[in-house]
Amino acid sequence: MVDFLELWRNTHICKSRYAQNVMSRQRPSSAFPPAALELFLAVAETGSLTRAAAARGTSQSQISRQLGLLERGCGGRLFNRTGRGVALTELGERVAPRVRAWLADTDQLFADLRSMAGEPVGEVRLGILPSTAHPLITTVFARARERYPGVRLSVREGQGSQIDTWLDSAHIDLAILFRYRAAPRSGDTLLWDAPTYLVGPRGCALTTRETVDFGRLKGLPMILPCRPSPWRDLLDEAARQRRFSFNVVMEADSLSTQREIVAAGGGYTLLGPDAIARDSLPDRLQVAQVVRPDIRRHVTMTLPRHGPLTLACKGVVALVEEVVRELKS
Repeated sequence: MVDFLELWRNTHICKSRYAQNVMSRQRPSSAFPPAALELFLAVAETGSLTRAAAARGTSQSQISRQLGLLERGCGGRLFNRTGRGVALTELGERVAPRVRAWLADTDQLFADLRSMAGEPVGEVRLGILPSTAHPLITTVFARARERYPGVRLSVREGQGSQIDTWLDSAHIDLAILFRYRAAPRSGDTLLWDAPTYLVGPRGCALTTRETVDFGRLKGLPMILPCRPSPWRDLLDEAARQRRFSFNVVMEADSLSTQREIVAAGGGYTLLGPDAIARDSLPDRLQVAQVVRPDIRRHVTMTLPRHGPLTLACKGVVALVEEVVRELKS
């Protein structure tokens, strides 16, 4: 006699198992590990399975298998294989920016969590004057790596007004720049005062003494920063007060360009002590401090005018202040 109840049960079990098998093939797990997504971006950026495998110390076949799992999870091909490597498909082009944004958000989330626990982590973006790069920033970088391994510095060089714009638009977290008035602005910390030097080619008579009067600059062929520039405005105003205008033969924002032109005998320039403290310069350049008036630039550290500082940013601020104290002592 046929046991219809048992037959129904067996049929139902078979259907359930078949459905589970079909679903497992059609809908793989959507929980992609971050490592798989990072691999996807690495292959997309290099355009090569071989290079991606070499960078990770694994085999090309392993990379190919991981991408295959990722493609099945996405429901379509992410890469087209070409004669020179791989290129993103239309699906891959749509997926890549979203993966990149998701990974960045995930990194920031964990950085915020670790900061809550009292560990400085994350990126600190600095805007600096080229003349402050060494020894200040190089020393800060070395100490940050030692004390705060979770902190990454991103350093951009620019001129004063440009750095201020970066700070106001939140493109940087911290600025080191010149101010031209002794009274600090709100949010500024005075680091040091920098005298101004007339820089000439080696052997020129005007810079043989330790100092030179500002009035002696009248008629000299000068290499000065491009306008607009607060530093240039200050120099022009000082000249006007003494009833002369600079004989500007070249405008250049690059300190290295200014130094090279002067060393080649093309004229004179006005620089701070950090901009002329280079090992190779004594044999090619000669300097004298400008006096009457004693024109000084005030090197300041400027913080954002809106929003709290991250723990990582506070750590870098403390390092800057520490290094400056040592350099001044």
